[in-house]
Amino acid sequence: MSEPAVEIRDLRFAYDGGPPLLDLPAFSLGRGERLFLRGPSGSGKSTLLGLIAGVLPARSGTVNVLGHEMTKLSGAARDKIRADHLGVIFQMFNLVPYLSVTANAALPCRFSSARRKAVGGDVSEEAARLLARLGLDDSALLKRRVVDLSVGQQQRVAAARALIGGPEIVIADEPTSALDADARDRFIALLSEEAERTGAALLFVSHDAALASQFDRAIDLVEINHAVGREAA
Repeated sequence: MSEPAVEIRDLRFAYDGGPPLLDLPAFSLGRGERLFLRGPSGSGKSTLLGLIAGVLPARSGTVNVLGHEMTKLSGAARDKIRADHLGVIFQMFNLVPYLSVTANAALPCRFSSARRKAVGGDVSEEAARLLARLGLDDSALLKRRVVDLSVGQQQRVAAARALIGGPEIVIADEPTSALDADARDRFIALLSEEAERTGAALLFVSHDAALASQFDRAIDLVEINHAVGREAA
């Protein structure tokens, strides 16, 4: 059996002076697996994603991502792993407001030679391909600043940015919150297809348990987080 994309053991996390937010004996994400993680407000989902992505440093337990023990790495080393190997759709999008739609989608390739090499061609063309698959195929729109787009359109730009360059792990934090039911289902299908095309593991987080059937496996964070009930970030 191949090594999991993510393997967590005995993880405990709290912000300085605060109550425990996470107490996870075990959590794993298989390579190529599509995992649905249900995380209602207060369950610690955003904190968990931050630890996996290397945005937050774990102080107890192990967080192994693609064979890298994140608890033993510097902030710069964690940033490098995230840039090269992870595509993250942040709940608040984190787009660059003064850049165009295409430039935002292509941004990971500016910071990661590995992602740029994986594209194997014109980065702007690959960004346009992903954006078109997400329903953003108007050439005039692609040149506009992202702040001029609707919330739903910005969400799709964030998804294209996460997918470009075929990262080995795609993390999606409530990525369908601004979409109607039909657009939501098309969006999930696209994420799954692109992940399958590149062999990426997909970690999809949502409070909507009805979406769980569209994934290989589902976990309720409330059931595995022994610190549940505390206020999460």
